[in-house]
Parts: sequence; C-alpha cells; structure tokens
Amino acid sequence: MDIGLALPTTVPDLTGERLVEWARRADRLGFSTLGALDRIVYPNYEPLLALTAAAAVTERIKLATTILIAACRDSALLAKQLATLDHLSGGRLVVGLASGDREDDFDATGTPFAGRGKRLDTVVRELRDAWSEAGQGLRPPRRPPLLIGGHSAAAMRRSARVGDGWIGGGSSVSRYADLAAGVRAEWQRQGRAEAPHLLALSYVALGPGGREHAGRYLRSYYAFIGDKAALVVSGVATDPGRLRELARGYAEAGCEELILLPCTADPGQVDLIADAALS
Repeated sequence: MDIGLALPTTVPDLTGERLVEWARRADRLGFSTLGALDRIVYPNYEPLLALTAAAAVTERIKLATTILIAACRDSALLAKQLATLDHLSGGRLVVGLASGDREDDFDATGTPFAGRGKRLDTVVRELRDAWSEAGQGLRPPRRPPLLIGGHSAAAMRRSARVGDGWIGGGSSVSRYADLAAGVRAEWQRQGRAEAPHLLALSYVALGPGGREHAGRYLRSYYAFIGDKAALVVSGVATDPGRLRELARGYAEAGCEELILLPCTADPGQVDLIADAALS
C-alpha cells in the first residue's frame, strides 16, 4: 500500500513558507501523493492554488485533490484550472471529487445544496467534454485519474459509472473494509472489468502535544457535527505504533493508498510521519 500525505491547508498554524517546505520534504522523503482538502466557508488555503505551489517545488510526487467540492464550482473554469495544474506539474495531477456535505459552502457560492449529486454528475461530464479532442480549451497532457469520494450508495454508483477509483474518509478500518467491499460490488454490477483504485483518508498527529493539536484543530474543523467531532478526534493516530497499526489495517481492508491528514503545519511533522509510516 502506498502512503501519501495531505498538505496542511486547513490547519490554523499554516503559512506559505511552511506549505512550500512541507511539499519539498514530502517529495524528498518518498510519500506517494500530496493531497489537499477543500472547503469554502473556512479559513483554509484554496486547494488548487496550494497544489500549484507544491507543483513548483516538487518533482516526482503526485498531486491530488482529496477531495474537491466540484458541485459548487463552475465547470468551465475548473476544467481550465485543473488542466493548467496538470501541465505545470508535468502530468502528476489526480482529481478527487465529491458532492460535499456542508450547506454553507454552497450558500457562499450561490449554488443549490439540494440536487448537488446531479450537479456533480454534470460537472464530471463537462470536464470530460472540455478535455476531449472536441474541447475548445486547454487539455491536460493526459486525462488525470478521476476518483470519487463519499460513503453513500450514490457515490459508489458514481465511482463505478464515471470514476477510476474511490476515496473513503472519516471511518474506522472495519467500516472502511465494508465500504470498499460495497464499491467493488457496485463496479461488478455495472460491468466494470477492472478493479477500482481504492484510497482512504486518516488523521495523524505525532510528536509532543500531538493529541492536543489534533483535539483543538478537529473540534474546530468539525464543529458543524457537534458532539460527533469527539469521535473524529478519538481516531487520530498520535503515536508511531498506532500509525503503523492503522496502515496495516487499511492495507488488509484492501486500501491501495492511504493519504494521511495532518493536524499541524510544522514541517517537522513530515519527518515524524515518514519515520513511522515509510520505514
């Protein structure tokens, strides 16, 4: 199983200097992918701009939106942005998309929250059209792999219908195994000959004060789910042994790439995670 690392775009102690150094270290230390979360109504860095900065200072690591709330974005502009990022990175882009679950993100962009799944289907179709031979705009060097995120039956169907794989986040290892089995079954039902590329997202906070960093950050980030935020905090890997155990569990559940989500932007965290997860 490959181990990727998300950029710390949503954590409160991020600076531009730290983001760039984080990307350099992740590239040098051997992580498979740099991911980026997406929110609108939150003081995070915009994921496509953050990944573009990472592209400029890295050479081999993949760059992935994990995930992009595409249903509240303009598809023509998004197609141009993604194609540009893929060109700037030398074809290293992976596009993860989901319908989103925060109504305030949709309100802020003037996009209806209801019907967002159908809107995502439209965006995917329009991205593919824009990148086809008949498209009038900039095309990527090659069509980036398309991953669909979400735990719903609709997300699983969408991954089988239009995706190259599926991303699951915010669940336990045992729950992930059940979800991944559901995705594989849906791909078979829809006649997909190939197996889906399966990814997972999981939080990590190593070193002194790791649990405290995770608690403060995640209770803020997930304030919209109330008391359930404590469940997210309880699942964070806060020591190397727990992280290695978590990685083994996801691998046994069929995950092919685990993207670790940080709870602090301290670049030293990259080294700690690499020592625990890549050694």
